[in-house]
Amino acid sequence: MKSKPELIVMLTHNDKTVPNAIEVFEACKETKAKYWGFKEVGIPVEEMKDLVNRMKAAGKTTFLEVVDYTEDGCLAGAKTAVECGFDILMGTMFFPSILEYLADKSIKYMPFVGDIHDRPSILEGSIESIIGEANTLIPKGVYGFDLLGYRYTGDAEELNERFVKEVDAPVCLAGSISSYDRLDRVIAYNPWTFTIGSAFFDNKFGEGLSFAEQIDSVIEYIEKN
Repeated sequence: MKSKPELIVMLTHNDKTVPNAIEVFEACKETKAKYWGFKEVGIPVEEMKDLVNRMKAAGKTTFLEVVDYTEDGCLAGAKTAVECGFDILMGTMFFPSILEYLADKSIKYMPFVGDIHDRPSILEGSIESIIGEANTLIPKGVYGFDLLGYRYTGDAEELNERFVKEVDAPVCLAGSISSYDRLDRVIAYNPWTFTIGSAFFDNKFGEGLSFAEQIDSVIEYIEKN
């Protein structure tokens, strides 16, 4: 039986790392969440390194999500991910130069797919073209994909369901998962992982609950369903 999707806690709000990310992590590191990440903007690189080190010391798997659409910007984000010691690089548009740069590095690469613009990101393109793009990248050596399913301007539910079924690689369903109703659908589609960031800061998973309590509430909900 396939395992259930894993939560990646993102210390981000509106696609930027929150200024007090270290403080939030320290208050929440004893929760059940094993996967943690943040964005390439919002705090200085030295703080990013410190935060990654704290996450790893606590036994967490670390993710950097880079929201950039130019080759130079995406490659710079990849270099930041390596410099800080992240386990997985998510985001960036796919460029062969990034894959080449990461070839001898101990980091896994999960690029965006589709036509993406703005910040917070918006995803456009046909479902067939998005799935087709992913399937052409797998043989090139990417580990998996960062799918901005709920940022999609078309039928998000159809995209999410079909992408997970038709792409034979790990899928992270990222962005705008902000209710238990939407979480039910994520559980049904069963991607490898999914992200929640802004919704925790906005108390979408329990009015009056702390950030840490919301994390455990989500994980316990997945375990029960």
